[in-house]
Amino acid sequence: MHGTRIPLAKPSSRAITVRLARDPNDLMLVTAIRSAVYLAEQDCPFEEEFDGNDMVAAHFIGFVGNEPAGCLRVRFFGDFAKVERLAVRHQYRRSRVSFKLVQASVDYVKRKGFRKIYGQAQDRLVDFWAHFGAKPLGHNRKVTFSDFSYTEMLLEIEPGPDAITLDSDPYVIIRPEGDWDRPGVLDASAGRAVTSPLRDLALADR
Repeated sequence: MHGTRIPLAKPSSRAITVRLARDPNDLMLVTAIRSAVYLAEQDCPFEEEFDGNDMVAAHFIGFVGNEPAGCLRVRFFGDFAKVERLAVRHQYRRSRVSFKLVQASVDYVKRKGFRKIYGQAQDRLVDFWAHFGAKPLGHNRKVTFSDFSYTEMLLEIEPGPDAITLDSDPYVIIRPEGDWDRPGVLDASAGRAVTSPLRDLALADR
């Protein structure tokens, strides 16, 4: 699921797939989906939706067939991850793409070894997040922004048995984000002899 591109073989028209965003084209898909949902439907100001955090986050994109249908963002703090910016285009809200996006993000956070997922759910969507085991945090803090009221939610999880730690294979740690189970280009480079190439040794020593 993680780190894979859309299959070359055309999936069925309603098949749902989820993958991590990896390049500027992927971020364009994320921007388009969130613009359609938050800017167009919810009348959110541009600077509030695109808040300066997109370049320091992981983004998931959900597809129905080959069509980008939804997205979700994950950011990381000291002892918790924050799942946010779940957006699904209106014509795909009867599909399960929202559930697939959230489940993919939860699995991803478990793999990274976190034990807590924090979120701020629009009050009307508390039951949706409860489906995954999230509960109101209980701080009784009023959170409002971009013209909506939010409930702080907390999902307590156990890291997966394959969670990445300092004891993990060092090549796993340097593989592309979310694509930890498949050898990457740096794995392949390890097959070359160690030569420590420096084109200008004098410059390198400065």
